[in-house]
Amino acid sequence: MSGAGGLHRLVLASGNPGKLKEYQVLASGHALKLQLMPGFAAIPEFPENAPTFAENAAGKALYYSKHSLDPVFADDSGLVVPALGGAPGVQSARYAGPGASDNAKIAKLLDALKGKTGSERAAYFVCVIAVALQGRCAIVVSGKVDGTILESPRGTGGFGYDPIFYFSPLAKAFAELSAEEKNGHSHRGKAFRRLMEVPD
Repeated sequence: MSGAGGLHRLVLASGNPGKLKEYQVLASGHALKLQLMPGFAAIPEFPENAPTFAENAAGKALYYSKHSLDPVFADDSGLVVPALGGAPGVQSARYAGPGASDNAKIAKLLDALKGKTGSERAAYFVCVIAVALQGRCAIVVSGKVDGTILESPRGTGGFGYDPIFYFSPLAKAFAELSAEEKNGHSHRGKAFRRLMEVPD
């Protein structure tokens, strides 16, 4: 295999099969086997409380790599709105409180942006992926995509903030993109492709 530093197998630091499937689609065409971490639920959860996406991703990869013989990869991603001081940022998943629904997070963000127009509604998604092997960080890559926060949700696909993230090159909200379009333009897709380009 070419890329990803010669890796042939990667363990995802997650118990989420949906997230694994998304990465498996991105990895298609590469001789790279991706799998969920066995026994993930039994391992005490890593506290993602660092102030940056990179620190959270690297910390998570390092922590879970001590429970695997294979290289482990982890990601941290979220939405950044400069006009809100960078919020939701690393708190994207917990923006409306622990366990809050996507609709609740969207409602809170739209409320925070009330009265803001034009460039004040600029935003970007960012994803950082880190790979670690038995307590040593080997690779850190990132991807970013720029957009604008809509006044109200659009589309039925995606998850999280996708219904209010407008991507002007395709004139659609992220929740209106096909899987192929999203993989081609998303922050996670960009970060994973950069991982695949790491030289052997």
